Amino acid sequence: LLALAVGACGFHLQGVSRLPNTLDRPHVDTPDRYTDFYQSLTEALDVSGSRPVPSTAQATAVIEVLRDESGQRVLSVSAENRPTEYEVFYTVEYRVRAGDRELLPNQRLTLTREYSFDERALLARQQEQELLRAALARDLAGLVMRRLAALPPLPPPAGTPSAPPPS
Repeated sequence: LLALAVGACGFHLQGVSRLPNTLDRPHVDTPDRYTDFYQSLTEALDVSGSRPVPSTAQATAVIEVLRDESGQRVLSVSAENRPTEYEVFYTVEYRVRAGDRELLPNQRLTLTREYSFDERALLARQQEQELLRAALARDLAGLVMRRLAALPPLPPPAGTPSAPPPS
């Protein structure tokens, strides 16, 4: 009965987006391979069936990460002028190209989350900030993957026989 109710409301599992053939072997070009966003994006590419390659020479497309920044801002302070609420932000800017063709021009994405600060739990604040930053990076990687999945496939190069249409 539960399965019938869930199916009737239109619910379905999100699943994995298939990327166009242009992104079969992408190279993620970034100045820092140790950021939360880079790790989340390469993991999402792997899950989608793409196989990221280490160099642009082997790549069918290049995802160029131009900006990968995170930080925090004070949102509110107490009467004693102590921070009581912070905002964590994560910004990425990227573009996608295949050879000399630009598939996606510069795209900038920013996500933010707010959290309360209790000075008695200073260690917990640091851990919460790191968890929020990692969650924002995963969300940004998901947004990038949806934009990549929406790219149209590139036609084969001239002189390459095309595959017959599926029957």
